[in-house]
Amino acid sequence: MENKTKYRIVYLYQLLVENSDESHPLSTIEIIDRLKTKYDIDVNRNTLGKDLEVMKQGGLPIEIIHSTQNKYYYDGQLFDLAELKVLIDAVLSSKFITEKKSQELIKRLLALTSEQNADQLRRHIDVSDRVKSENEKGYYILDAINSAIDSKKKISFQYIDYDVNKQVFLKHGGKAYVVSPYELIWDGDFYYVVGYNDARQKVQNFRLDRIFKRPEILAEASTPIPINFDLNLYRKSIFQMFGADDTAEVELFCHQIVMKALIDVFGQDISTWAVDSEHFIAKIKVCVSPTFLRWVFAWNGLVKIVSPEEVCNRYCKMLETAINIQRTE
Repeated sequence: MENKTKYRIVYLYQLLVENSDESHPLSTIEIIDRLKTKYDIDVNRNTLGKDLEVMKQGGLPIEIIHSTQNKYYYDGQLFDLAELKVLIDAVLSSKFITEKKSQELIKRLLALTSEQNADQLRRHIDVSDRVKSENEKGYYILDAINSAIDSKKKISFQYIDYDVNKQVFLKHGGKAYVVSPYELIWDGDFYYVVGYNDARQKVQNFRLDRIFKRPEILAEASTPIPINFDLNLYRKSIFQMFGADDTAEVELFCHQIVMKALIDVFGQDISTWAVDSEHFIAKIKVCVSPTFLRWVFAWNGLVKIVSPEEVCNRYCKMLETAINIQRTE
């Protein structure tokens, strides 16, 4: 009993953290009852009031709602309900994070709010039936690459692919890739490492969930970023369709429906002008990559490449190749 009395204020703090917030304050009677039920601690109103005052004077974020029956709540949660919902949704939608790890992370996120809020969030969580990585070593891979970037060391790893029977096999005949890692990029729900590939003597990107196991951090120092190589430009060209060596100023004839998506991808500063009430011309500076051409195709005729002719021809050739392959099947 002596120890319980000694730790009473700790239990009181824990109770408020786990069970109260601005939307769920606890009355004096509720706190007394819960201390008794959960921790077998007897406390009267006067003692409870003094303990709460000590906590406030000590700088703990305990708030009081003054009324005929005072209520108290903990006001120090790191995240509000909406913020936690966004973080949980990000974990759920991430294909890089395995189902098992998703559940672990969500459990930790729920511990950052009151039980009432956690229960509310749990009702909207479904980890099953989502496309998730099966590579449980993802976090160890990420940690090793981060360490290599910080220490400016090369890494060595094997890389996987799938055959026509969905069987995993090691690319490059199982031979390890030796890479100088420069940056980790999150894009399209996956992590990528961008670095200099010794064998190819060029900068490439590798998806982390395709790395076979935790990379070995080599003693050899990383190859410096090549002169005149712009890492930011590379990131944009590979993942955002603009800013690479193969850049062109392209004119697009678009339906009005496309305007919002065009702004989302290329920004508000793109040059546009109306053709009629339903169509407009957009002039954009873009990396003429398969990513861009696929983006145009996905609009099913609502976007047409007007110029330059070289880009028009390249797009047509891609379509013809796809049609010929389809017809020969």
